[in-house]
Amino acid sequence: MNNSLVALCLLAMTGIAQGQSAGSGAFRSVYAAKDVSLDTNPRSPFWRGAAPVYAEMDTQGKIIPGYRTEVRSRWTKGSLYLLYTCPYEELYLNPSPVTTAETNELWNWDVAEIFIGSDFKNIRRYKEFEVSPQAEWVDLDINLDLPDHTVGWTWNSGFEVAARIDRKTKIWYAAMRIPFAAIDQRTPAAGTIFRANLFRSQGPPDRHKSITWKPPMTAAFHTPERFGQLELVMKK
Repeated sequence: MNNSLVALCLLAMTGIAQGQSAGSGAFRSVYAAKDVSLDTNPRSPFWRGAAPVYAEMDTQGKIIPGYRTEVRSRWTKGSLYLLYTCPYEELYLNPSPVTTAETNELWNWDVAEIFIGSDFKNIRRYKEFEVSPQAEWVDLDINLDLPDHTVGWTWNSGFEVAARIDRKTKIWYAAMRIPFAAIDQRTPAAGTIFRANLFRSQGPPDRHKSITWKPPMTAAFHTPERFGQLELVMKK
């Protein structure tokens, strides 16, 4: 076997070892026959039915040791589900959390996020969903052509969240259930593909970590040219 083939084989083996990692390929959301109550246990039958991807790099594509964030996804006829498993060293939490209404500028605290769009012609339009370790939430209708895209926080998707902190293991968990009607006009079906990226903001300002699935290669998460893909599939 020549050196080129050896290199290709090693690269493929690395990708297999990482699972659905930050390299090539789509994030696969696996079909579930019925909707369920939000569950933050990655060992539950619902979540075991989906293979994870991992957000583990900084914005420039370098691995951040100790913060490998596992994300799983399921979908039903009406909803997209996501579960985040988030190891941490130090939490940075809003001292006055509100869970009965959305929290503008939640991104200033610890959060897990998905940016997702269905428009492949205008990739600067997409939706943003965030959840904190305290089950705070915010959703945004993003239009990067506006002078201030954060004005989109007044939009409401009707999505739901759940979260819990395991302080013994230093892991926090968060789940989302997003109505498909909030992100796409099409009826969801196996083979449907969205443009998406996964992020975490973690830790206080002087020790802040920006954790990504697909590194934007800029300081800003809002770099749609660098998004990956989320694909609806029937089986993992």
